[in-house]
Amino acid sequence: MAENIRLHFSKPGLQTTIQDQGRIGYQGLGIPVNGAMDRGAAQTANNLVGNSTDAPVLEITLMGPTIKVEGDGQIAIAGADLSAKINGEPVPIYETLDVMDGDEISFGRPVTGCRTYLAVRGSWQIASWLGSSSASATKASELTPQSAIQKGQLLEVVYEELVAPAVVAPEDRPDLSKLNIIRVLPGPEFSLISNLTIGDFFSQDFKISNDSNRMGYKLEGTLAHFESAQEVISSGIIPGTIQLTNAGQPIVLMADAQTSGGYTRLANIITEDLDKLAQMKPGDVVRFRLVGLNDI
Repeated sequence: MAENIRLHFSKPGLQTTIQDQGRIGYQGLGIPVNGAMDRGAAQTANNLVGNSTDAPVLEITLMGPTIKVEGDGQIAIAGADLSAKINGEPVPIYETLDVMDGDEISFGRPVTGCRTYLAVRGSWQIASWLGSSSASATKASELTPQSAIQKGQLLEVVYEELVAPAVVAPEDRPDLSKLNIIRVLPGPEFSLISNLTIGDFFSQDFKISNDSNRMGYKLEGTLAHFESAQEVISSGIIPGTIQLTNAGQPIVLMADAQTSGGYTRLANIITEDLDKLAQMKPGDVVRFRLVGLNDI
């Protein structure tokens, strides 16, 4: 009988967490969605190893971990190109890869994007909370203690029959070298914002601030003509909502964002492009394009 595969983390990386497709349906209780920042890449990695699309994966940000493999199995990596290696030799992303007992998985410099996803064939032995193993944004040590990878951590995946190797064709992979145009739909308060402010927002580039994380991306700069027209009642918000602070600074809410807020909601990023934005990092420049539902 085949043995389970175990991953030993000798180095945890900059920010390596366990994520899946998140906690859907609990926002009304004030619980963030969480889950993979680039959901499409996480789903693709799982598809390549024959797991369900909502199975857990490792979300690896910029500087990857070093993982010693115990047992034989299959993995796949999708998303950013972080110079993945097995036993020091470069390996491709967007392909099913075999790993063997004693192999070492590591990562090097970022080439494109900033988040990559590592799937392992099998059933992950990881605790969940509200139906998800994703690292919690708050009270993580209590609610999801295994989901923020630490040095020396051991992760076990129950063996399942291996699948036929697969590869995603280059033309079907996201082009992470062209990320700066992000499409949005009008937000709930769009009609309350002046045309001058709207023109300011859509006519300029914004740099992602260093003060950005999985909760939200702050964009450097303010909108010169912005005036807070009226007090906005605290209302529901979701990942992809673009808020304007009272000073006119745009903030894009991401996977770990809170579920309600009182800032003006200018726009909402379409799902496909929210995955693209998740591959951008502080210092990258972004521009927004207003579209309608018929344009998606």
